[in-house]
Amino acid sequence: MMQPSVWLSNVVFGAVHRHNLIYNACWEDPRLDRQALGLTAADTVVVITSAGCNALDYVLAGAGQVHAVDMNPRQNAILELKLAAARTLGYDDYFAFFGEGRHPRCRELYRNQLRPALPPFAQRIWDRSIGYFAGKGHRNSLYFRGSSGLFAWMANGYINRVKGLRDAVDRMLEAPSLAEQQTIYREEVRPAFWKNWVRWALERDTAMCLLGVPRAQIEQIRAHYGSGLSTFIEECLDAVFGELPLADNYFWRVYLRGTYTRDCCPEYLRPEGYEKLRAGGADRVQTHTCTVHDFLESHDGTVSRFVLLDHMDWLSTHAQPVLRREWEAILAKAAPGSRAIWRGAGLDTPFVDRLTVTHRGQEQPLAGLLRYHPDLSRELHARDRVHTYGCFRIADLLTE
Repeated sequence: MMQPSVWLSNVVFGAVHRHNLIYNACWEDPRLDRQALGLTAADTVVVITSAGCNALDYVLAGAGQVHAVDMNPRQNAILELKLAAARTLGYDDYFAFFGEGRHPRCRELYRNQLRPALPPFAQRIWDRSIGYFAGKGHRNSLYFRGSSGLFAWMANGYINRVKGLRDAVDRMLEAPSLAEQQTIYREEVRPAFWKNWVRWALERDTAMCLLGVPRAQIEQIRAHYGSGLSTFIEECLDAVFGELPLADNYFWRVYLRGTYTRDCCPEYLRPEGYEKLRAGGADRVQTHTCTVHDFLESHDGTVSRFVLLDHMDWLSTHAQPVLRREWEAILAKAAPGSRAIWRGAGLDTPFVDRLTVTHRGQEQPLAGLLRYHPDLSRELHARDRVHTYGCFRIADLLTE
């Protein structure tokens, strides 16, 4: 029988995300992915869409074709809007939409330029939601919209109310050196932010639900971090703000300020990235609203690079048959020399190696079909600018 806390967590997660944009920006560092994948024009990539930032990054890194797959049509719709913006808007308008997260003429530009360039499903979504970019109200940026944006807006509300904390955060973000950044964080930001009630709130599943963390992933974090969710988050923040330079960390900057800057933003928002997308790169990205398994079952060609994000965590506890079918489809469509990367909330993803799959008509352990690169994984993971995952995995697929 399901425990009441588990039932409530699942209900809250479903209520928050069933009809909502979850991610307004990708929360995986593509700098790691570029090094792990070694993309070339010969590569076909399958990636879970999220907010589409990294799908665009893979094209800019040289991938020949990128298939962005997500069960949530709103995640594909935000990627389609980015593609339409690259094709139809000038750079200043393009950056205002997705760099600043707001544009005073968003409705006019949507009606006259963006909407005609969108597929029908994305038109239906943005007809109702283009006001996300209006820059009005308390949540006055795209990056304070959706589930993750709501959490960011609430966190900023707290930062603004604690005496001296906003000033300290701003000085930390603009610190001219790593040493000064570290000093501001350890002496001012950290002690002002971490109150007992904050730790209590972060132990609640509801807070994790707003960040798009399902119950299965929460269980993995708790299993690997016996001291609790708040300790896990505290250690993440200590690494991001107390060890790594913030000068190019656009992931945390956008949620602390609601906007990127032209010097600190994803590659697709830089002028050279915009020009490449406009010159044909955008045509190498396709969205698919379905599961990874369903996409691969219907895809005619092979795939050489699989970017699975952290979604296997979601399937690890209660949907292992689904995970098994997905891996069977991956192996069936993998081109020679294929590679997969994924992330996990825990310190490892042992549920992957425990799977048994049918490949080439034989039942065999999935672990025997994967060749990991642990040294490269550790090296890249240590430099992760996001730092909210417990592990990063890189594996060649031994399908021949």
